[in-house]
Amino acid sequence: MSDLVFWQWGLILVSSLVLFLLSPYAKDTNQFFNAFQKRGTPNTFVLMGSLIISWIFAKSITNAANLGLEFGIVGGIAYAGYYVSFAVAGFIIYQMRVKAKYTSIHHFLTSKFGKRAVSLFSMLIAIRLFNEVWSNTMVIGSYFGEAGSSPYYWSILIFTLLTLAYVIKGGMSSSIFTDVVQMALFTLLLGIILLTIYGPKTDFTVKDTVSSGIWSFETGLNLLFAAIIQSFSYPFHDPVLTDRGFISEPKVTLRSFLGASFLGALCIVLFSFIGIYAQSEGLVGQAAVEVGKAFGIITLLVINFIMITSAASTLDSTFSSFSKLIAVDLKLGKTLSIGRWSMVFIAFLGTIPVFLDAEILSATTISGTMVIGLTPVFIFWKGKAPKISFHLSVICGLLFGLLLVFQRFPEQLILTEGNYADLLWINVWGILCCTFLYFIPSWIKK
Repeated sequence: MSDLVFWQWGLILVSSLVLFLLSPYAKDTNQFFNAFQKRGTPNTFVLMGSLIISWIFAKSITNAANLGLEFGIVGGIAYAGYYVSFAVAGFIIYQMRVKAKYTSIHHFLTSKFGKRAVSLFSMLIAIRLFNEVWSNTMVIGSYFGEAGSSPYYWSILIFTLLTLAYVIKGGMSSSIFTDVVQMALFTLLLGIILLTIYGPKTDFTVKDTVSSGIWSFETGLNLLFAAIIQSFSYPFHDPVLTDRGFISEPKVTLRSFLGASFLGALCIVLFSFIGIYAQSEGLVGQAAVEVGKAFGIITLLVINFIMITSAASTLDSTFSSFSKLIAVDLKLGKTLSIGRWSMVFIAFLGTIPVFLDAEILSATTISGTMVIGLTPVFIFWKGKAPKISFHLSVICGLLFGLLLVFQRFPEQLILTEGNYADLLWINVWGILCCTFLYFIPSWIKK
């Protein structure tokens, strides 16, 4: 075992043990599913930190660095476009809670569109949570060995079990508490990385960073506009985000979501600087890994630890949200036993794709397209609409998602060139069709 791998195992084992010991133990369902403690619900900064670190996935910062390598600063800003999701979700959830007194997304959907709509929606978010498990643990595996090797698989299995151990202890309480610790670690580690690439041993400057990349559709703007468009539906199929929208007081929640939108995007852009540095040095491959290797084992360990931190945060949030989906939202039994066993189930099921050669970036881009049908459902949540409107819009979005998966979208409707052009225009035309179908039943009734 190399020194690097030895120290990486040490980081995973020690950090997991510390988080397990520090995590609160949930004695009742209010603590387990709603993160309620004696001191009350999370305040603005705790909730904001939890939101940011839960969404700074291992795959997200890997993608941000790689997009910085590919497109310069335009790539980093393009990927940060997804963080508009926080502002959109924060504002709409605030309105739902204050004006209509809804207590969850499922409460809203049941009231307006009925149980069948809830079943379809729950299927979408279950797929989302399923994707989150494998797409993040695969990043961890890549730091321990080549895909398909024994070290690769063992690291994924052990990392998943260690994360499961501390979150199963306290559910949402554990998830949010450890998020605060992980956010502090992330900030510290990111600062160390930036000081390294802008340090005295390099000629890399902020001016080099800002001037990198070309502002054109072909070199990043396709992805930027696709990300912003998806932000009007993407957050609502992610219970890791929406569950946190109903925990604290409405005004606290709104402030947290708006702050997370700005700071989360900033974190992603800053992490893309690693890729921009790699581009300036002519490095090829996985940007974060190659930059770490260029600076030596200490920097590589810091980069790897930031991946471990972000992956653990997303994974524990995924487990806690899935348990709430099963036990509370779908009303299959609001007990600690159901909550904990559902975590075990999603951990097992979500690990299977690791052995099936899945692609990391596809977990974001494809699932984001498949839920564009939620756009009119939530943007026009206050308006009257028959139950069929939900189904027409959501199913239309799923069909456009399948067109992206199987690359069957007509080229004549793709109006720009370059990478992610198909992603952009499938989303543009898809949302137009979904919105049209959403309103058709109301127009017919008139």
